[in-house]
Amino acid sequence: MIQINGTITMGDDVNEETFEAAVRMMQASRAEDGCIDYIFARDLADPNTLVVLERWRDRDALEAHGNSAHMAEFRKLMAANPPKSSELRIYETDEGQPLG
Repeated sequence: MIQINGTITMGDDVNEETFEAAVRMMQASRAEDGCIDYIFARDLADPNTLVVLERWRDRDALEAHGNSAHMAEFRKLMAANPPKSSELRIYETDEGQPLG
């Protein structure tokens, strides 16, 4: 399994349209073959920061996601509203175990 997680801190001029686009991106990505989880969540302490969690079946599924039309559209939106910072990491991992 491939996991991506990290944060994206949006610029000062971020607007609700950007967050609405993130919701559309999540919905489209979740419908993709090989997507296990795809989540953007706002940081409670800093609402301009998005916490990112993606889990993919394998690298082929992630590559297909990277080439998707909705990813191209999202990249255009992000280029028009560049984030202050983005810290994302990719991991190859197993399914994990329940905690507790």
